[in-house]
Amino acid sequence: MRASKLFNTGVRNGNAWAAAHRCLAALCFLMALPIVARPQEGPPPDRRPSDPYTIRVSVGLVVLHATVQNHRGNLVSGLGQDDFHVYEDGVLQQIKYFSHEDIPVTVGLVIDNSGSMGPKVRDVVAAALAFARSSNPKDQMFVVNFNEHVRFALPDHTPFTDQPAQLRIALSRINADGETALYDAIAAALEHLKSGNRDKKVLIVISDGGDDASRHTLNQIMATARQSDAIIYTLGLFDENDPDKNPHVLRQLARETGGEAFLPESLSEVVPICEQIARDIRNQYTIAYVPTNAKQDATYRAIQVKAEAPHRGRLFVRTRAGYTAPLKAQTLSASPSDQP
Repeated sequence: MRASKLFNTGVRNGNAWAAAHRCLAALCFLMALPIVARPQEGPPPDRRPSDPYTIRVSVGLVVLHATVQNHRGNLVSGLGQDDFHVYEDGVLQQIKYFSHEDIPVTVGLVIDNSGSMGPKVRDVVAAALAFARSSNPKDQMFVVNFNEHVRFALPDHTPFTDQPAQLRIALSRINADGETALYDAIAAALEHLKSGNRDKKVLIVISDGGDDASRHTLNQIMATARQSDAIIYTLGLFDENDPDKNPHVLRQLARETGGEAFLPESLSEVVPICEQIARDIRNQYTIAYVPTNAKQDATYRAIQVKAEAPHRGRLFVRTRAGYTAPLKAQTLSASPSDQP
């Protein structure tokens, strides 16, 4: 039920206003959480009563963003909570929160600027701008350009933007040359995502998957991606005879985080793919549950989500493959800028 309806009811019934307030607070609570909310050890000393959107968590909560497709690959909308079943390590979980709304996201465009990308720059820029045009207008975006060096393309005083003109300028700074530090770029982008204030976090990585200049290793990046709440989409652009191309890395990053890997055969497919990614992000279901396994043992928990609805045929659900449980209790604090 929408909070506005609850409020109107409260005008007619004095006791209902309090229920509306509690419902709205619960909605803000759930929508502001990252993938794994960790139990608190105690309230921080600097908490202020005037901080209405500071989140206090007493139980662990896993939040998933799930894409549902039919056998033709088309996005499926209109499903309800009872149409989904969530399993953690094979054990059925009880869904505590469910929604299907187009919520704003924090998006990082991670773009390969190494020498092999030279002939593809124009198509990459066009694809990134097509993604921006197809996205939620309240999305906050940033650009990471990388060769052997990793650079944030927006001005220093502008960590994110929702302005197409600023994004175009940032993308125009691509100068294809040098080697490839893909893992370092992903590490920097995942860290920058944490400073975004949108509830959902996404990376779009455009590269050939090769890496010959990073300080980070693939194992380190995969571990960081599993611990993050980010969804990673990858777009592999390969030269036919490129010995450094690595589509396996791009597939692995997408599979583990609930994104999708695209390996087009032609540059003409790049723009439609980025538009498809934008539609995918805007049509996801948000599902939250409290794990039946409450141990804080730093173990990896595998996740599977299934969907089934009458007259919908076979449905395929894509979400992150799992998460790493926390090792010890921590305090979670979040202050979303866009509250219901």
